[in-house]
Amino acid sequence: MTQKNNPPAGPGAPLLQVRGLGRVYGRGEAAVTALQDVNFSVERGSFVSIVGPSGSGKSTLLHLIGGVDRPTAGTVFVDGTDLGALPESRLAVFRRRQIGLVYQFYNLIPALTVEENLTLPLLLDRRPIDRGHLMELAARLGLADKLHALPSQLSGGQQQRVSVGRALITRPALLLADEPTGNLDTKNSAAILALLQQFHRQLGQTLLLITHDPAIARQADRVLSLRDGRLEKDEVMRP
Repeated sequence: MTQKNNPPAGPGAPLLQVRGLGRVYGRGEAAVTALQDVNFSVERGSFVSIVGPSGSGKSTLLHLIGGVDRPTAGTVFVDGTDLGALPESRLAVFRRRQIGLVYQFYNLIPALTVEENLTLPLLLDRRPIDRGHLMELAARLGLADKLHALPSQLSGGQQQRVSVGRALITRPALLLADEPTGNLDTKNSAAILALLQQFHRQLGQTLLLITHDPAIARQADRVLSLRDGRLEKDEVMRP
């Protein structure tokens, strides 16, 4: 794609633009269409929830936006950068620096301490660790006294807090959360959601969150509903 067709970047431009996005797995008779012709944009600082029945394409969409997977059609622009135009090595760097990912099952490394798991994106990038930022983040997450603990020594809620912190340690432009409360009890689910909303409000974090919980979805500024791989509905909940 030529530069003149790229969307504008900068403070007044949408942080995320999805154009004609599609993803097909397999070939021929075995082909499965997970997403087709999905289009939307997200303003900086927005909180957008993504809902839909199982198999509707929610996780596929989040993985394509996060650069974890490549589309078979369409483009994803994050802060004016076309993810599809980046080679794998540059995409990995961009993803570590600009996109934070929070998964349902934590994905922590068992042999690393909480501090090492939190700072892993910086360590992989060979970037210096801002101790002040690390300690402030750990305090916000309620993990200041757990930095030397291993994941096995933490509760499920604490492990998910580490996952959230790891996604935020690089101060990414975009935070993506795939059912972050799906593996937690009611109390811990509420605590994790409150943390995500706190970072969204206080730090201007742009948040896209997949959820099956209508009550959680309604707390967002906007709700995108997927069905059979298509964007079925785009509802603004509050201006």
